[in-house]
Amino acid sequence: MRILKKIVVIIFILFIILAIGVGCYAYFLTPKYEGEIALNSIQKETTVYFDEYGIPHIYAQSQKDAMTTLGYVHAQDRLWQMELMRRIAPGRLSEIFGSVMLKNDKFFSGLGIDEDSEKAIAQLDKNSESYQLTLAYLDGINQFLEEGPTPIEFQLVGVPKEKFTIKDVYNIFGYMAFSFAMAQKTDPLLTDIRDELGMDYLKDFGIDGSLAHTKLKSFKGKSEAYAEISKSVASLLEQSPIPPFIGSNSWVVGPQKTKSGKVLFANDPHIGFSQPATWYEAHIVTPDYEIYGYYLAGTPFPLLGHNRDYAYGLTMFENDDMDLFLETNNPENENQYQTSEGFKNYQVAEKTIKVKDSSDVVLKVKKSHHGPLMNGLVEGLKEDKPISMWWTYLQHKNQILDAVYSLSHAKGLNDFHQSIELIAAPGLNIMYGDAKGNIACITSGKLYKMPKNVNVNFILDGSNGKDEQKEYYDFSENPYAINPDWNYVYSSNNQVERINDYLYPGYYLPEDRAKRIVQLLEPKNDWTKEDFMNMINDDQSSVSPSIIKSILNGIPQNKLSETEKAAITELQKWNGNNGLNEIAPTIYNQFLYHYLQNTFEDELGKERFAILLNTHIMKQMIAFQIANETSPWWDNKTTSDKKETRSEILTRSFQQTISHLEKKLGNQVSGWTWNKVHTVEHKHPLGEVAALRSYFNVGPFEINGSNEVINNLMFTFTEAGNHQVKAGPSTRRIIDFSDIENSVSILPTGQSGNPLSEHYKDQAQMYNEGKFRKMKMNKKEIETSARKLVFKPKTK
Repeated sequence: MRILKKIVVIIFILFIILAIGVGCYAYFLTPKYEGEIALNSIQKETTVYFDEYGIPHIYAQSQKDAMTTLGYVHAQDRLWQMELMRRIAPGRLSEIFGSVMLKNDKFFSGLGIDEDSEKAIAQLDKNSESYQLTLAYLDGINQFLEEGPTPIEFQLVGVPKEKFTIKDVYNIFGYMAFSFAMAQKTDPLLTDIRDELGMDYLKDFGIDGSLAHTKLKSFKGKSEAYAEISKSVASLLEQSPIPPFIGSNSWVVGPQKTKSGKVLFANDPHIGFSQPATWYEAHIVTPDYEIYGYYLAGTPFPLLGHNRDYAYGLTMFENDDMDLFLETNNPENENQYQTSEGFKNYQVAEKTIKVKDSSDVVLKVKKSHHGPLMNGLVEGLKEDKPISMWWTYLQHKNQILDAVYSLSHAKGLNDFHQSIELIAAPGLNIMYGDAKGNIACITSGKLYKMPKNVNVNFILDGSNGKDEQKEYYDFSENPYAINPDWNYVYSSNNQVERINDYLYPGYYLPEDRAKRIVQLLEPKNDWTKEDFMNMINDDQSSVSPSIIKSILNGIPQNKLSETEKAAITELQKWNGNNGLNEIAPTIYNQFLYHYLQNTFEDELGKERFAILLNTHIMKQMIAFQIANETSPWWDNKTTSDKKETRSEILTRSFQQTISHLEKKLGNQVSGWTWNKVHTVEHKHPLGEVAALRSYFNVGPFEINGSNEVINNLMFTFTEAGNHQVKAGPSTRRIIDFSDIENSVSILPTGQSGNPLSEHYKDQAQMYNEGKFRKMKMNKKEIETSARKLVFKPKTK
């Protein structure tokens, strides 16, 4: 008995020792939020106050000291995310994840962002403040890399530590710019539809801009191989460990429409959800500078920000800045291609991709004067039909670093406007408001006009010289609205008005959010911060109820089951809200899947139908096509003995919807609430391993909102009807110039990317409930509610 007791005591002691060891190890890996750290390169003591949500408020005597400190604290929270971000564009994910990332690496390595970054850096003014501050930021990252604890992901995956360079910064911005583009996901599919089915089948898609009824206003004052490109690029972005930018909302209301007589500003960029979340918040104060900014991992200047003088944010313009060209090889020499001036030689380069636990892969990249060939970079393309990709970002001088620096260092509205000209790509609607009462929406991007007979929605002819004749606009002709007489500006990725009588082509999202924003903004003239907080969480669709009427008008209601009658009653009384306990959204979104499948899959096939479901153009055309009695899509091509009608397809889709929901959620329609099918989980790359999922992932949670409402929580339609949210507001920010120190924001999960930090997911519940927290700027308030980490110059 004594021996047994001794064994129990020994086991207990060992358990305590193990627990203490694990606790010490965890403490060592946790970000340091208080105490002192000696730092090279800073000239004077710099203090960082971490508020109750882990957001650093950096008080320094110079911008250079502040940037070095920012690099350090950013790295201690987000080094793993920084590592992933810098590896995507040059094609270096396979080095740490193995062959599972080889497809991504082949594509991005061949795209040429890495080479463009090198060229841009060679042209930089090395004495400019933007360059010097960037080096200071990188110095801070590298000091943490050398002296700080190694993140647990580095240890699990086996990532070697390498110093960060300015090329990493450019590559991160390059990936961001690519993720904005939509042509590579859409043009090949539309080309297939045109070649195989004819132009009549594209009328419902409104590729001429005819479906965009709510436009942003300016104010001056046959080859199945083609669709493989769409499928491959969509798959690459879907599987990327760093999510793409998708859309956004923003609106700014002038003094004439606010209760306080001061500008109110709102912005919520829509980005794929991931863990850690996209943005890192930091507040910098020096004697000559202040900014409260939102930073991408590994970048020194904020893409979103504000101070006491002005605020700025962004949404996607959704313009077409990428074209695909079908090249014609010389039949006698495969290394040459046809141009209007005769045959030219392809540029050929070899690249080596290192693959973890495997041999290196040598990639042969061919380039025409349009850009790299997709053949060999994506799967499924035949070698005898070379497709090249022309992208604005790679065709013009890359000044992205100076542009982003300028946005956060503007001296006023005119200075801010001029800085946007530096951005050739991506196309953005950049929003602005200031303490003087100015408001603006200004479009970035090197915009161009194509000849009338060239339709950029399709793959173009690379050999005739005509399809590449771009007439570039002067920046002064880019759309903008500055202090318009209607006293507000907004952007929600919808079609912009004509530019010099030219309806600018793009991949715009439907009018739903735009229409709702205008409906809310237009009649009200006493807006407050609290009103904006409610509006940015608004989940009512302005279009869905009208679509419901169109659907129900096409379904005969004389032979309905009791369950079907109950479902129709729910749809008839629906006002478009997408709250957790609403029933109609569950029925409506399940119906949309069956309707889309029954209407389009017979012509497109399963794979191309899946591509369609992931395009903006699908969202754009639903309202019009579903009401179009004469649409050629209604006829099912697999039934040669009859021609289906709109009524038949809608009725069949409704019956399938009810049958599916009965099996999934039971026979009582009252139990078909939205919270049971609409959920979100913020996924970490290592969360794909089942044993690590609960440790690294955040969620899943039930959540309100839906596709194309202001609270735009996006999912892809599936037969299973598990509407798993993939993307949404990456932050919700509201800046009130009547009370700047009490402006508010929220992140989807938390500030830190370290799973051991208390700030890894401490905002998740608040975000799901539509709540906010302060973006603190009052030093006394910050000091009384924060932990203090002091950085001192390292003595030699």
